[in-house]
Amino acid sequence: MLGRMLANLGWLLGGKGFGAVCSLVYLAILTRTLGLKDFGHFSLIFGTSQALIAVAGFQTWRVVVRFGAEHVHDGQWDRFGRLSMLAGVLDVVGAMIGCGIAYLAFYQFADMLGLNKSLITTAFWFNVASLWALRSAPTGVVRALDRFDMAIYVEAVVPLGRLLAAVAIWLTGPSLVRFLIAWAAIDLLEAALYWILARRLCPQAIRLSRLKDFTGALKDNPGVVKFFIVTFLSSTLEAAYRNGPLLAVGYLLGTRAAGLYRLAQQLAQGLAKFSTLLARAAYAEISRARVTSAIQDFRKLIRQTSVLAGGGSAIVVLIVVLAGRWLLELLGGEQFSGGEPILIALVVGASFELASVAFEPVLHSTGKAKYSLAARLVAVGATAAGILAFVPVAGAQGAAWGVATGGAVLYFTMGLLTFIVLRRLTREDRAARAQEPAEPPPAGP
Repeated sequence: MLGRMLANLGWLLGGKGFGAVCSLVYLAILTRTLGLKDFGHFSLIFGTSQALIAVAGFQTWRVVVRFGAEHVHDGQWDRFGRLSMLAGVLDVVGAMIGCGIAYLAFYQFADMLGLNKSLITTAFWFNVASLWALRSAPTGVVRALDRFDMAIYVEAVVPLGRLLAAVAIWLTGPSLVRFLIAWAAIDLLEAALYWILARRLCPQAIRLSRLKDFTGALKDNPGVVKFFIVTFLSSTLEAAYRNGPLLAVGYLLGTRAAGLYRLAQQLAQGLAKFSTLLARAAYAEISRARVTSAIQDFRKLIRQTSVLAGGGSAIVVLIVVLAGRWLLELLGGEQFSGGEPILIALVVGASFELASVAFEPVLHSTGKAKYSLAARLVAVGATAAGILAFVPVAGAQGAAWGVATGGAVLYFTMGLLTFIVLRRLTREDRAARAQEPAEPPPAGP
């Protein structure tokens, strides 16, 4: 199991390693051509789109992986197809709702974000395009099929496309609007390619004819509605944790502070990308292991994943302490060098997230998704409290330490709940074994 997860992680790292190099280059082009203030505008617009995607996108890939793993294992392609189409329909509904929220956000409350009024219409349509880049459901299909090797080619489209677009815009006349248009077009292209890939990998399940009976997925998958609601609320809280601090910095401190915070956040996320990739590989493998493996093997996989994640988090923190300022200056120039304290705090928070990467998949796969929701609710509350307490004292750096506080709270809360669930499963397994009838002695000659 660990070997298969590491193989998937290797595919992801290969693709994301290429993507990381591309992203560092196009990020440097963005910061140096736009400057601190315009990069702040770009960051607030992009950050708002990411928050809307997380809230309105419903994270349906989790539903497909959680319930689809069993269908794939049993070869029940009709059920897998209905589940996948249900996820696709939910993605469409989420995009429609998100467009309504985006309209209110940009045409009624743009002043709260500190956006230039001339950018409001551009920001709205950028968010609309981002919301309609529907890739959550097909992403779940590809992961449930354990085809991470194919996914990396599609996901490479975004960093490569952004790099080529950034270079072209830089050479022909950089502007904030042109960068936003390019980013939106590339997201839409990636979504289309993901659906094409899902169709090619599983044509017996991914077909338009499944749309007429997608509601059958509700009968095929008992508990799917409850799981969807809980994971939707959990992803909303996760969006608040990830994107809320940036928007809060923009509201409380202005676009320049938001630009400084965003570059540090982007670099922290890039250094901690290992956690995102490990989470993707672990979620699919842990969901599969819960269906196919004994409890002892399941627990062993969790321990191995946690040790791997803990080592990665220590390495990330060490890199930032030694080279954080140099990396910021390399990407953004001298004007962004003041983001070093922000970067260190954000990486500390990211290290807690990396160390906890196995916890949420365990809670979801064991039917305890509500525990994950409760942990995220506590963490978001801790983050908000930290931001309100630290920003008046330390500005953007205070917001970053608020995020680090929330990350620590999330790690310890979710870790405790995961320990409780695994201990309960072990007791139940022992009790079940004790009740099994003993094998009769072999017959005599």
